[in-house]
Amino acid sequence: MSLSIEKELRNLIRTGKYVIGTRQTLKLLKTGKLKLVIMAKNTPPETKARVRYYARLGNVPIIEYEGTSVDLGSALGKPFVASMIGVIDEGTSKILSLIE
Repeated sequence: MSLSIEKELRNLIRTGKYVIGTRQTLKLLKTGKLKLVIMAKNTPPETKARVRYYARLGNVPIIEYEGTSVDLGSALGKPFVASMIGVIDEGTSKILSLIE
């Protein structure tokens, strides 16, 4: 699954709409504008709990990324760490089909 999520993330970056970071992701999650949340596995437990709570309220799926926030930032092609991203529009990527 790891390889396909990397490929779909690159496709999402090219063709979709997304936000990077906890603050922006939570803001859009609360307003119901996200289709998916991708969270790094080393996201702090209290942050994970808040995101899961709002995701459950809005019926938004969460993918737990197997790498750290450094790996997620690299997968996005960004020179900084990213603990989570919120997908607004998946573009031509099939990232929503990766949900178990």
